[in-house]
Amino acid sequence: MLAEQSEVLDFFRRHPPFANLPDDVLATVAANVEVAYYRAQSAILALGQDNHQWYVIRSGAVEVFRRDGQLYNRLGLGEFFGEQSLMLNRPVRFPVTALEDTLVYLISDETFNYLFDNFEHFADFVEVEDQTRLRQSIAKGEDDDSLLTAKISTLITTLPVTVSSTTTVHQAAIRMTEENVSSLLITLDEQGSSGRPAQVVGIVTDLDIRGRLVAMGLSSDIPVADIMTTELIYVQSHQFVFDAMMLMLKYKVQHLPVLKKGVPVGLISHLDILRYESQNSLFVVKSIFNAQSVDELAVLLPEAQACFARMVHQDANSQMIGSAMAVIGRSFKQRLCELGEAELGAPPVPYCFLALGSMARGEQLIVTDQDNALILDNSFVAEQHDAYFSALANFVSDGLARCGYSYCTGNIMASNTKWRQPLAVWQQYFNEWVEKPTAESLLHSAIFFDLEGVWGQCQWAEELNQLIRQKAQTNARFLACMARNALLRTPPLGFFKDFVMETDGRQTNSINMKRRGTGPIADLVRVHTLAVGSSARNTFERLEDIIAAGILPPGRGLDLRDALEFIAMVRIRHQALDIELKREPDNNIEPEHLSDFERKNLKEAFQILSNAQRFLKFRYQPGRVS
Repeated sequence: MLAEQSEVLDFFRRHPPFANLPDDVLATVAANVEVAYYRAQSAILALGQDNHQWYVIRSGAVEVFRRDGQLYNRLGLGEFFGEQSLMLNRPVRFPVTALEDTLVYLISDETFNYLFDNFEHFADFVEVEDQTRLRQSIAKGEDDDSLLTAKISTLITTLPVTVSSTTTVHQAAIRMTEENVSSLLITLDEQGSSGRPAQVVGIVTDLDIRGRLVAMGLSSDIPVADIMTTELIYVQSHQFVFDAMMLMLKYKVQHLPVLKKGVPVGLISHLDILRYESQNSLFVVKSIFNAQSVDELAVLLPEAQACFARMVHQDANSQMIGSAMAVIGRSFKQRLCELGEAELGAPPVPYCFLALGSMARGEQLIVTDQDNALILDNSFVAEQHDAYFSALANFVSDGLARCGYSYCTGNIMASNTKWRQPLAVWQQYFNEWVEKPTAESLLHSAIFFDLEGVWGQCQWAEELNQLIRQKAQTNARFLACMARNALLRTPPLGFFKDFVMETDGRQTNSINMKRRGTGPIADLVRVHTLAVGSSARNTFERLEDIIAAGILPPGRGLDLRDALEFIAMVRIRHQALDIELKREPDNNIEPEHLSDFERKNLKEAFQILSNAQRFLKFRYQPGRVS
């Protein structure tokens, strides 16, 4: 053993969390460390830097800082840093500077993750409260939810079965039987060109053969390309099983090709996910589409609440929970539209049923009202057609209310004639709102500018979204007005940074976490989103585009993302607790029911929101927007 390696090994044996590792593991770690030297006052880790190493101090000392430059901690011999960015797979959020001349051992992220995943005492020692603020703020369930944390690659057991596009359907069916698979990926050729993998151009499933060949009376000797699906929905191997489930639900597909660096490495089906995780929102959605009446839909509310509470206990983040609940909400709307058409007959002209607000953003929780609207074909004539669409809108709205989605107090529903209009009228609405903003139209913009088509001619919704992006980005006056409107809801912090309680109605000693927390963040992010021309709807995804556009001060976007996640999870956990205790869930939280940890970090999150609102006010002053 080299002298240097022996010295590293002896050092590790004297310091936790290495001391209790098996000798062979410790020797392997010691043999693969790198050594780095930093002069006093030199930067080791910078804010926002990508980090792929774990740092163990061999000699010297370092200082760890918060984002605002305040000193957070000092570390010395045998202590370590950099684990937070590795565990969360995020850029550095606590920059580190050498206090004095410092020598560190560098351990790769691969080695660190291996030790963290395989040695419980190692993980317990490393995972201290201040390193994983968000994850420790969530009550850890006894049962790990592999659906939420497992990568799609864990579902892949064999390479995908492929055939060329010239293969006959008969030959393809024989291949499926031989391989015992229910689907095939279709490629342009067998070998590909220039040694590269063949290009995937479609997919064929058992259902395609049955519905597009046998049922149509076609010959099995036709090329498989004639019956394949060409509009592929796929996932990347590094994504989560949860992501695959959401895509299947959203696009109503049962098979997903899995790609790795553009090359197909697998093919998964809904049965793979169901076998992997037998109790999730897939079952709620399946039950929704199997319901034959509004009565059968209404009894599914407890199942939706149970799904929500289960995800909370299984440590899902707010984006996962919001996405799953939005899919459930959209499914209720879709099924109600189907049932409505079955009762009322075929619609006289085409239409699109819209989801608005949190459902459209994929941020819906269990406590929500209904915001919806109807886009009608431009051939719509009120005297001839509106009786049908009025009845349909009321059928869906009343059904949603029975399923737990309360009526909108502001009457933003398709049952309101104003929000049941032809596409040309909607285009006129949006043009006027941007070109001639008023107090009323600004409130409408904050709701209708988060829209998604959920039933019917959904391409009309995309046309409206494109119109919004084109008009708003170039209108500085409208952005300035939207910014002022986004400042109407402020975080609940007083002059001395104490919580300010609500003063309305029965909730007089509480904080409304939606009205004073997640809502204001969504409002200000929406303004930035319009300014940069982002097509994202989810607030977290919008933040990614905003950060990439560089319009925020350094680090502010990451701070805002963390603040949104923390506030949202406090709100979510509160609602889950209400469900468990058989109370009606709401958005209001009494500060005395918060832990010291939650109180402290909520104040920090609200302060981040306050700072973000001040920047919004500064940036979108008339004449300043570029």
